[in-house]
Amino acid sequence: MAASSSPTRITDSGNGNDSIFAADDDVPVNQKRSFNGVLNKYIHVSETSSSSIPALETKGQSDALDAQRIPKRRRGPISTTTTTTVSTTVTTSELSIPQRITRSKSRSATPASPSLASRSDSPSTTLPSTPERRRPGRSRGSTPRKTSSPSSLPTSLLRDTIPPNLTLLLIGVNPGIMTGTTGFAYAHPSNLFWKLLHWSGITTVRHPPSDTYRLPELYNVGNTNIVERPTRDASMLSKAEMDAGVPILEEKISAKRPEAVCLVGKSIWESVWRARKGRAIKKEEFRYGWQDEAENMGRCEGWNGAKVFVATTTSGLAAGMSLVEKQAVWNELGSWVVSRREALARARAQAQPETGTENEVEPQTQD
Repeated sequence: MAASSSPTRITDSGNGNDSIFAADDDVPVNQKRSFNGVLNKYIHVSETSSSSIPALETKGQSDALDAQRIPKRRRGPISTTTTTTVSTTVTTSELSIPQRITRSKSRSATPASPSLASRSDSPSTTLPSTPERRRPGRSRGSTPRKTSSPSSLPTSLLRDTIPPNLTLLLIGVNPGIMTGTTGFAYAHPSNLFWKLLHWSGITTVRHPPSDTYRLPELYNVGNTNIVERPTRDASMLSKAEMDAGVPILEEKISAKRPEAVCLVGKSIWESVWRARKGRAIKKEEFRYGWQDEAENMGRCEGWNGAKVFVATTTSGLAAGMSLVEKQAVWNELGSWVVSRREALARARAQAQPETGTENEVEPQTQD
């Protein structure tokens, strides 16, 4: 009868190490320094052969030994003993640190370890990839929030200020979104209208947009537009829409008869030219400032019409001219307004002493 191949425990009292002989011709294995002592839980043992090996230690003894064992780094190559009943093959992928999976690597490109494949029901398993970081409050596929104003408004709260016999009537292209919402002319903070009025001398102080309806009583200056529909930018208006506003503008001027009109923007004069001449104005025909007397607007029977002054646009979106160039054009208009204001003030001053003298004489005759 063949000899039994069951392992035998031998204790060396000199150094306290335990060794196991799996057979008579096997090499003794140190339990404290071997894979069976330290890395036993990482070794895969097949189910068919595990029943043929008797338990070397009870569960309580194994837990006590695991608590006392201190892992030590082995120097030199690691040797493994393979028997006919126990499979001790250890792959390097199970002992090494798992490879970090980045976003650039595909999930399918990561090979599955043999141990994970044997524990899963599916034929192949893959490690989950690192979830993609997302900004809080924004889902995938959503567009950034936009806080911009609408491109146009159906109606405008801005009203014309055109009392009769104005010194100057300011004519804009159309109300902006903020102007149409508030009802105040040139209300956007980036617009240079109120600054240029003050710098040129048309107004003695820099007024806020809320003083739109005070200009007639303070300076005898009014305001209107060639198009009433509010838009974010004047470029959103078609040429046909602007040309249609020219006859309406002529009627307003003819009815109220201002001394002069100021077209705030080159595009307004281009529309007036197209409506009158039936063609676009040529480059050599255009100029800023005062126009010829034949170009007066609102001419009717018994009245020669209002003088026309073409000024630069005051919009902050227009960058075709520098601020210095714009101010030079507006200063020409401002000097004329100041001279007309001073002339009216002298005329009123000459009329007041005569009425004042008559009032002073009457009390003396009564005494």
